[in-house]
Amino acid sequence: QVQLVESGGGLVQAGGSLRLSCAASGRTFSRYAVGWFRQAPGKEREFIATIRWSTGSTWHADSVKGRFTISRDNAKNTVYLQMNSLEPEDMAIYYCAASPSMWDSTAYNYWGQGTQVTVSS
Repeated sequence: QVQLVESGGGLVQAGGSLRLSCAASGRTFSRYAVGWFRQAPGKEREFIATIRWSTGSTWHADSVKGRFTISRDNAKNTVYLQMNSLEPEDMAIYYCAASPSMWDSTAYNYWGQGTQVTVSS
């Protein structure tokens, strides 16, 4: 079992930055990848970044590459999503999720509760 708790969302002006956190716990957590997804109203959920816990290997979607960075802190069992140069189009509920398969977005089967990111123009 893996438990995930997100934090760090909020209201920011366009061009600003936020850092989301995903605190993880669970006996087999180190065997998983942790990803970030987002869902805006009326849109499909989008897979935007992931990191393999054991190696630190990362992937970012083209829509966020160069602006968002996923990272982890082993000591704190926490995955971060640093979001810079935020745009109104980035406004969504952001979720972290864990999966034994890093690349298969449908295999993420442990989810946090989500955190709202609002970007004002």
